[in-house]
Amino acid sequence: MTTSERPPGPAPLAPPDEETVLAEIARLIVTVLGDYAPDPADIHPDTLFGDDLELESIDLVMLSGHLEERYGERVNFAEFVAGLEIDEIIALTVGQLVAHVVRCLDETPGPGAARWS
Repeated sequence: MTTSERPPGPAPLAPPDEETVLAEIARLIVTVLGDYAPDPADIHPDTLFGDDLELESIDLVMLSGHLEERYGERVNFAEFVAGLEIDEIIALTVGQLVAHVVRCLDETPGPGAARWS
């Protein structure tokens, strides 16, 4: 196969944009918080996980699981949070998570790696 040929099958999907990821993350947050969730339309990039959404550590663990189900192992929320200082975790915004997800999905997967869907 030459470099101009590609294997049969559908063309690779472009990674989602920030607006799409924000809507998906808002939906996941609503799923995690259940009856205590705000309207998804009220979740913005500057929404704080702690002060605004009042997510507790168990909620973040659940959100991490949902993110992995949705985007695969390439979006590792636990690893992302582990790289932050405590004051950065306290001040974590939805927009920071959105940027992390977009960045992870935008990276070229290695051979045999699953694409996001």
